[in-house]
Amino acid sequence: MRLRTAVTGTAVLLLSAALAGPALAAGPAPGAHTGTRAAVRAAVAAGVPGATATARDAHGTRSTAAGRGDVRTGRPRSADDRFRVGSITKTFVATVLLQLAAEDRLSLDDPVDTWLPGLVRGHGHDGRRISVRRLLNHTSGIHDYLADDGFRRDRFTEDGFFRHRYDTLAPRDLVAVAMRHAPDFAPGASWGYSNTNYVLAGLVIERVTGRPYAAEVTRRIITPLRLTATSLPGTRTGLPRPSARAYSTFGAPGGPARDVTALNPSLASAAGEMISDSADLARFYGALLGGRLLPPRELGEMETTVDTKVLPGVWYGLGLMDIRLACGTHVWGHSGGIHGSVSEAAATADGRHALAVNFNGDWSGDTSAVFDEEFCQPETRESTGR
Repeated sequence: MRLRTAVTGTAVLLLSAALAGPALAAGPAPGAHTGTRAAVRAAVAAGVPGATATARDAHGTRSTAAGRGDVRTGRPRSADDRFRVGSITKTFVATVLLQLAAEDRLSLDDPVDTWLPGLVRGHGHDGRRISVRRLLNHTSGIHDYLADDGFRRDRFTEDGFFRHRYDTLAPRDLVAVAMRHAPDFAPGASWGYSNTNYVLAGLVIERVTGRPYAAEVTRRIITPLRLTATSLPGTRTGLPRPSARAYSTFGAPGGPARDVTALNPSLASAAGEMISDSADLARFYGALLGGRLLPPRELGEMETTVDTKVLPGVWYGLGLMDIRLACGTHVWGHSGGIHGSVSEAAATADGRHALAVNFNGDWSGDTSAVFDEEFCQPETRESTGR
């Protein structure tokens, strides 16, 4: 979607969508998915090696795939492929924290220092002045560790990636990178996307529950929703089968595409380590917006947004974003990117219509075109404004 293109220049782990207003219609007629399939094929024609997508609505579940999952062997892309979802992980993390808030085990207004004493310190950072809520909606001002020049050199250039792709990084190591820099702004003074916020959110979950954030996401979301293709890999470097290969040009326009499938996802931690498939992601966002994971009060907190000012028509809630599509329709969801993988997932306000898309290349293609085709059919268009 539109926010992805605004962020990829500074951070490879990406963003998303959300809404407040009347529910959309149940969904398009089955034949209306023709435009979505055509948009997936167009992404491949534009240079993406392969693409996969799943839509869910009142008519059922429909999946499509195009292009190649492996450019060396010519193996086609599959609708069942697992892939790294990048920052879509953030919606899962925020959901767990909101569940804990609903259980009165923490408050969104707790200072970060309450749970992680002394961790957010240095060069003007102060965890006593930053609430858990400000982590989740990116108004903390905490510097993004992915913007550190040394980190980017070692992880996001071709030479650096292939030297360091199997390194293990602890969450506190990632926070320490961010603490070497001054805050981007005072807490609450602006909005700035920072992956450090969600590394910290994962650590808060661990401190509150006594269990790793991945165990809580699995227990509270993945298992109850039967998301059988979804996992938090920790330090495991491969992808479970079935899966496509992932390719990156490391930001070089027209450069050669390198196979970057194998990597240690600890570099992303709770900000973006998750693996899933398009069917599971569509099911998750449908369940979340449909009220199956959070009480109404906490879902309302999640949908309380701030203007990102990154692009017109984009607001960020708590791990969830509200994006107005080209036709004016609002959807909720998130984008995600990590080496060689670009993903989008979103649902309507009532959760009854959801879509998830993945490209296995990080240099081309337009996910927003796929979403416009799926959600902007006459049967699903919404006239609400903002």
